[in-house]
Amino acid sequence: MKLEEPALCLAVIATTDGIRERTYRKVTRRLIPFLFLCYVLSMLDRINIGFAQLQMKHDLALGDATYGLAAGAFFIGYLLFEIPSNVILQKIGARKTISRIMLCWGFASAAMMFVRTPVEFVCLRFLLGAFEAGFMPGVFLYLTYWYPPRRQGRVIGAYMTAAVVAGLIAGPLSTNIMTRLASVLGLHGWQWLFVCEGIPSVAVGILAFFYLTDRPADASWLTDEEKALVEGDIALISSTWDRPVEAGWYDVFRQPKVLILGFCSFAAQAGSYVIFFWMPQIMKSTSHAGVSLIGLYSMLPYAAAIVTMTFWAAHSDRKMERRWHFALAVLTSTAGFLMVIANPGSLILTTLALTVAAAAVMAAFPVFWAVVAVALPPTSLAAGLALISSLGSLGGAFSPALIGFVRESTGRIDAGLYIVMALMVIGSLAMLAVIPRQIVRRE
Repeated sequence: MKLEEPALCLAVIATTDGIRERTYRKVTRRLIPFLFLCYVLSMLDRINIGFAQLQMKHDLALGDATYGLAAGAFFIGYLLFEIPSNVILQKIGARKTISRIMLCWGFASAAMMFVRTPVEFVCLRFLLGAFEAGFMPGVFLYLTYWYPPRRQGRVIGAYMTAAVVAGLIAGPLSTNIMTRLASVLGLHGWQWLFVCEGIPSVAVGILAFFYLTDRPADASWLTDEEKALVEGDIALISSTWDRPVEAGWYDVFRQPKVLILGFCSFAAQAGSYVIFFWMPQIMKSTSHAGVSLIGLYSMLPYAAAIVTMTFWAAHSDRKMERRWHFALAVLTSTAGFLMVIANPGSLILTTLALTVAAAAVMAAFPVFWAVVAVALPPTSLAAGLALISSLGSLGGAFSPALIGFVRESTGRIDAGLYIVMALMVIGSLAMLAVIPRQIVRRE
């Protein structure tokens, strides 16, 4: 009889593992496609000015510096309201928070069609950032309610590919709207762009209120056994911390680990938003290609990024290693930017260089957020995620404004890119030097 006991135990473990895998597949099918759609819409409304500015600069007399300032103003609003939004989400739930955020940013994005002056343009970009604040860290916090850390790398990777899918479709979608609807009802093509890409966010925001479930315990689409399994996995992770820490949200400002991770995010996002906001203009400066052709060429970097994000996140999960995966991705991206500087006169070579830069830096983000999810204690997670995301968003404010100022002053972007690349190298080294290797053991 005793000989049968190990086999019986193995059978029980195998059965439990089978139930667990089936449960998390169900959770993923329910949550990730919808959150993926929300993020696609978020990124479209965030980056569509990269294409709109190809026409807006003439109609509104925008200079490169003003455009860069407007692109960066989004992140100032994002920074100021991100932590309060995440703290509110923890109190009232993701369903109400995500719905509210999407409704507000959808209306703000559509309202961009009414801008008539550079000042109005900058102000509305600030409001768009303020309304969208909290969405990204809010989703990351929400996912920690449903997935233990060992599953988060791949899940976050799948979710974050929405950013590059948005970039992939933004080119042909935006340029087609701008060219085909130009002069319809007396509106410019860029005005139609903001309307057509803003209103869908309003519709999905309404749907989010009815579709999302705040916690596993509230999920009518899970059985009682499945609810208990997910909640048990999450509770087990929380219990691995040595002691509970009662702290206010403001205490995260005194945690060096949070500030260092915030700088790592800042460095990576500084690189990524050069791609998002300046890639169309960089491509246009290498040739006399029209808006539609640039839209098609801009698809290649994002298509490559979908592959690298998915592969790199899964590879990081399998190896249970995060630090080097982040650092290598960001360092490879700097090599891509060096190639951009080295090939100023060729659209094809510039596109290939931008593809390397985009595919590499985007692969760093799922790995980065998997580090953050286990680096912070549960009591600091909501505010910590928001602060790290806020500090990172400053990279999105800094690099577009820097590139715009440098380009308007010198006619080239080289000096600005060198500064961005230096930050990316420092961010990579900071991750390796300061964040302990043992951090993944909690996973």
